[in-house]
Amino acid sequence: MASVLIPIAKGFEELEAVALIDVMRRGGIEVRVAYLEDQFQDDLVLGANGITLQADTSIKNVISDDFDMMVLPGGWGGTHALAENARVIELLQEFKATKVVGAMCAAPFALKKAGVLGSEYTCYPGAKEDIDHPGYRDDMKVVTDGNVMTSQGPGTAVCFGLAIVERLVGKESMQTVKDGMLLDYC
Repeated sequence: MASVLIPIAKGFEELEAVALIDVMRRGGIEVRVAYLEDQFQDDLVLGANGITLQADTSIKNVISDDFDMMVLPGGWGGTHALAENARVIELLQEFKATKVVGAMCAAPFALKKAGVLGSEYTCYPGAKEDIDHPGYRDDMKVVTDGNVMTSQGPGTAVCFGLAIVERLVGKESMQTVKDGMLLDYC
C-alpha cells in the first residue's frame, strides 16, 4: 500500500489538508499527519481558519523509508513554520532524492527553501513573489516536474489529491475515486 506523509504546522490551510487526506485515503493510500514538536506538546494543530486537526505523530518520529511521498498543504503560517523546521527540510531533501515531494498554495516556498522545487511549478498566485523561482505556471491546477508535484490552492486540493492517487496507485484507482466523488472538473 502506498503511504504519504503530511506534516502540518499552526496556520496550515485546513481545506487543503483535509481534502488531500480524504482523497488519498479514498484512493487506498495510507496517510499519516505529523505535527512539529517545537510548536506543540501534543497532537492538536490549529489551522489558519480556526479548525483544529489531530495529527498522528511528531515529525521527529518520522522515518522517510516508511513513506512513498511527502506532501505539504499551504497556509502562510504553516508554510513558514515548515520551512523553518530543520527536520522538515531534511525530509524534503531525502524524499526528493528517491521518492516524491508535493506542495500546494504557499507551501512551494518550503520546497524552494529546501532546494527541491522543480524547474516548473504552480502555487497560489499571491505566493509567487515570495517564492521567487523561475518556471511558475499559472495555467495548470497541478504541475508535475519529475519527483515534484505542486498545486495552486484550496480550490485545486481535490484535483491535487487525485493526481497523487494516480501517480502512487494508478489511473484506475484515481478514476474510481473521481467517479465516486462526482467530480468532472479535474
